[in-house]
Amino acid sequence: MADGPITYAELAGYPLTAIAALAAKAPAVRDKLAEWGIESVLDLLTTYPRRHIDRSKERTIRDLLPDDQAMVVATVARISSRRTRGRPPKVLVTAEVGDGSGFLRVNFFNQGWRERQLPPGTQAVFFGKVDTFQGRKQMSNPVVDLIGDQTGRIISLYPQSDKPRISSLDVESWVHAALAKTRKRTIAEPLPPDIVKRLGLAHRDEALWGFHRPETMRDIEVARRRLAFDELLRVQLALVLRKRALERTAKGIVHDTSGELVARFLDALAFPLTGAQRRVIDEIVADLGGPHPMHRLLQGDVGAGKTVVAVAALLTAVQGGHQGALMAPTEVLAEQHFLGVRALLADLRVPGDAEAGSLFEGMAEERPLRVELLTNRTTAANRRKLAEALRTGEVDLLIGTHALIEDAVAFRSLGVVVIDEQHRFGVEQRAALRDKGAEGATPDVLVMTATPIPRTAAMTVYGDLDVSILDELPPGRTPIETRWVQTAAGEDDPEAEAPVWDHVRAEVAAGRQAYVVCPLVEGSDKLEVRSAEETLERLTGGELHDLRLGLLHGRMSSFDKEATMAAFRRRELDVLVATTVIEVGVDVPNATVMVVLDADRFGIAQLHQLRGRVGRGAHESTCWLVGAGATPDGEARLEALVRTTDGFELAEVDLDLRGEGTLMGERQKGRNDLQLASLRRDWEWVVKAREVAFELVERDPDLHRFPELVSEIGLFLGEDEADFLLKS
Repeated sequence: MADGPITYAELAGYPLTAIAALAAKAPAVRDKLAEWGIESVLDLLTTYPRRHIDRSKERTIRDLLPDDQAMVVATVARISSRRTRGRPPKVLVTAEVGDGSGFLRVNFFNQGWRERQLPPGTQAVFFGKVDTFQGRKQMSNPVVDLIGDQTGRIISLYPQSDKPRISSLDVESWVHAALAKTRKRTIAEPLPPDIVKRLGLAHRDEALWGFHRPETMRDIEVARRRLAFDELLRVQLALVLRKRALERTAKGIVHDTSGELVARFLDALAFPLTGAQRRVIDEIVADLGGPHPMHRLLQGDVGAGKTVVAVAALLTAVQGGHQGALMAPTEVLAEQHFLGVRALLADLRVPGDAEAGSLFEGMAEERPLRVELLTNRTTAANRRKLAEALRTGEVDLLIGTHALIEDAVAFRSLGVVVIDEQHRFGVEQRAALRDKGAEGATPDVLVMTATPIPRTAAMTVYGDLDVSILDELPPGRTPIETRWVQTAAGEDDPEAEAPVWDHVRAEVAAGRQAYVVCPLVEGSDKLEVRSAEETLERLTGGELHDLRLGLLHGRMSSFDKEATMAAFRRRELDVLVATTVIEVGVDVPNATVMVVLDADRFGIAQLHQLRGRVGRGAHESTCWLVGAGATPDGEARLEALVRTTDGFELAEVDLDLRGEGTLMGERQKGRNDLQLASLRRDWEWVVKAREVAFELVERDPDLHRFPELVSEIGLFLGEDEADFLLKS
């Protein structure tokens, strides 16, 4: 055995059988632990208690009220089981438990093994909803944690399993045995002492003991803060290392930021830029004029003017003799971008190169700027022509879907890449487009999202990108009124919906148009389509029988989708019944009504995106959210949408409702990176972790002096995670 404090890397090398009590267990127990991601002593020590119970503050049975969600520590007085009548018969186990203040009946249905688990005299924690039966307080099928005869003030509760039987008390005993083995050498401290002292953090050894075996509740918070900081720092170090390595090793393009093409474009706009747009364009231009490849995230709420900013970035490439590419996730969105960008640049001409001379004959004259579209709908003949024009540099800007990354697509000199709604692309797709730069040069990359996320989440999920935020809407943007029509759960409610369809008919009579979005049925495109078709049939034969309705869903052919959208843009359709295929990018200024059916089944970000499809013209717009709000979270989402149209405020609400686990998106592989850290509660520590990561990389760009930190990135983030970070 090595000398000195024990590192996490060393603990990861010890199998669970290094703990005598676990070595004696049946293989099924270790198999179950492996399912939980616990295969080494390190895994065991970083399996933290789900919660702690302060015995001095626990609820007593006497204080319980009906409908309480409560936790009590009690001792089993008696227990019995019987079969119920009915077909099929069920096993009912009933226990009487007491805590000195009173008794509680606890019922378990179809859990016959509880009689063996809870013999009289067993002390356990019971957590569940309280109700009454024949005047007696009771709980049905509560969560049970065996705690043994623990007289200490604080009890740590761990994961448990029914098959094989693994109780919280079992896990606690194994963790304590593992900690005991480290007592002599102690757990190593990977952070420099000056940083530990400056941040007021506990030593890691102290933190592990304090979280698993606390003596006071304050011990738990001090320990949690340190262990949460470690989780945040590992993610930030991986991101900062990635960012610095890209800056150090990638060959960038130093763009000509003094040219007049961007100025011509901005001067020709029919509207003034917002202060936020000017600030972000300045940030991007500064990046493009530097030697390192830009890797920037542009966040902007619906309607904040991201397209103008993106076009300014693309034109910076063109004015220096390079090309630009914009990749969108769907054909509908790519075609929408193409139409919008082509209209913005219709009269723009590229200044000639006065010094071109005879080498580039004809290039000294001004020429029209050429924008092209490439999607799966592009014919083979047009693809060949387009490929040749790209290779010779005749095409300035190429807009398209993932078709842009096919091997046959080769640019003469790709300078700037814009990726819209980047979260919809896989890592490999984004990397493939970036790799199309000429002669080993890495194009500058701007990734855009109209789904705002809180700052701490952006720093964690997109920490290897510089972040620009458009936090100001252009003047004159028509406000959208949002109304929630609460319907009966799980059934049509014509009476409640009547005002919605009255409003749709009134707007159409005034020359406007409307969207009706059908509920997302998870896991089944076919069901989603059927839902859209059924809604179309219902409205055509009922509430909207005298209007012109069209249908749009993801399983339609590209040709049919574009034909339907084109008809809607030409006002040949009054109402478009659609699935969430219209969530992003569809821009029809004449549409003033958005109706979302079963709205409580959508997430906040999705509803906000759908709402953003209206309010894009000069007329007042309305978004109707039709749904039951059957769950507390569903109700909270709909109330938030009615209360505010600020996407960043909604993102904070979303984070509160969903938690941060889902934010990690593609990065979620296996166990959560953030077991203890909370992007909401610990936002100050997210900032501090990022500052420390930059500080450590500045001290030592490859972290050779901090090998334990480097090894922990691999241990906790894994090869897949590291690979993701390198390509993202």
